[in-house]
Amino acid sequence: MKFGEMGMFWFCVIMSVVVGVVDGFPVEDLVVKLPGQPSVGFRQYGGYVDVDVKNGRSLFYYFVEADGGDADHKPLSLWLNGGPGCSSMGGGAFTELGPFFPTGDGRGLRRNSKSWNKASNLLFVESPAGVGWSYSNTSSDYTTGDANTAKDMHTFLLNWYKKFPSFRTRDLYLTGESYAGHYIPQLAIALLDHNERSTGFKFNIKGVAIGNPLLKLDRDVPSVYEYYWSHGMISDEIGLTIMNDCNFEDYTFASPHNESGVCNAALSQTNSIIGEYINNYDVILDVCYPSLVEQELRLKKTVTKISYGVDVCMSLERRFYFNLPEVQQALHANRTKLPYSWTMCSGILNYNDNDGNINILPLLKRIINNKIPVWIFSGDQDSVVPLLGSRTLVRELAHDLGFKVTVPYGAWFHKGQVGGWATEYGNLLTFATVRGAAHMVPYAQPSRALHLFSSFIRGSRLPNNTRPSIED
Repeated sequence: MKFGEMGMFWFCVIMSVVVGVVDGFPVEDLVVKLPGQPSVGFRQYGGYVDVDVKNGRSLFYYFVEADGGDADHKPLSLWLNGGPGCSSMGGGAFTELGPFFPTGDGRGLRRNSKSWNKASNLLFVESPAGVGWSYSNTSSDYTTGDANTAKDMHTFLLNWYKKFPSFRTRDLYLTGESYAGHYIPQLAIALLDHNERSTGFKFNIKGVAIGNPLLKLDRDVPSVYEYYWSHGMISDEIGLTIMNDCNFEDYTFASPHNESGVCNAALSQTNSIIGEYINNYDVILDVCYPSLVEQELRLKKTVTKISYGVDVCMSLERRFYFNLPEVQQALHANRTKLPYSWTMCSGILNYNDNDGNINILPLLKRIINNKIPVWIFSGDQDSVVPLLGSRTLVRELAHDLGFKVTVPYGAWFHKGQVGGWATEYGNLLTFATVRGAAHMVPYAQPSRALHLFSSFIRGSRLPNNTRPSIED
């Protein structure tokens, strides 16, 4: 580093420290600059929040200020990825909606021009302990489930607010995707329970939004096979056999099979036909071949593979980047020198399979009864948790709540084109699809995803005509 560059570096550090003290943010967690990161006008923080000091259990977080100079007037949005056991750093923060994506050589970053920090301050947490860089010094903590995950996230937020006290009164939005269909509603209930008991601090929850969420297994699972059939991925014969002979009420995470031998044979045939050459999370995208990409990354080659404008090898580029020692040091991550590499989904977590069978609809009902808006959104190219199940479950929830349709099902628009389809019930429950989007909605359709998120944050409906929007 040249003298002039070194002087500017330390000037930035000193100024950041001064600003951090003024704002009451934790100076020790300030991320001055990530390796290969382009210059930005917002601050970012990374570090740990203890959730159980006795057991040595601690969760890693990454916080990004809102972009655009008015971060102090924008809300806080928590994002959790699913799994269970997958990283919000690897998913949300650096593949979907955060401010940076990995470059094709796995050694640098590029800007995400459609980052959700244009609308909100963003908080990503690797949860539960055992995911990513979150850890416990007590190995039995890695045997866990939904209840413990919600409890730890409740404790995390209380302690995170001690690091960032100015956010205690800020509007809070709870967001996520996939198995966060369990994480987010159960966390919201934990926070509502806190609010009912507390005579002091209360969480200022303003909305819940979950993409392609697992909500009710006996509806979400059959929708997978309906999706395969409707998209020409299995034959009429197999599709009809599954629809007629499979009883998905008996289907569980722990025992994913049916009593019917005819059904099991059809499911087996389906798995064989779909094979490994389709990206189930986005059926129109090409697949990335890990063995080739990992070799190219080690040889310092650029490996970006583009399909429909999407880098389908981004997850491997990101994993390579996160395992660089200088990246972990810049993020204040891996402080205990974990005996394994960072991976997107945990290899050490023993998560309770039975929790996947929990019906989440009663929890969403309670959230809505507390006048908290709920948005369920679905990328329409996802076969893992397809829109077919989510749309039905939202309608059933609306019926249970006694809500009438306030916005009929129809197209919503972004930049003069159909962004997806949406409907609203009772002014508090919205279902929306995102056209051309994957299971990870912002990954495949960043502009439409930002439009949807911005509408959610503003409390405004998705536009049902082609007039220019605020994001155009």
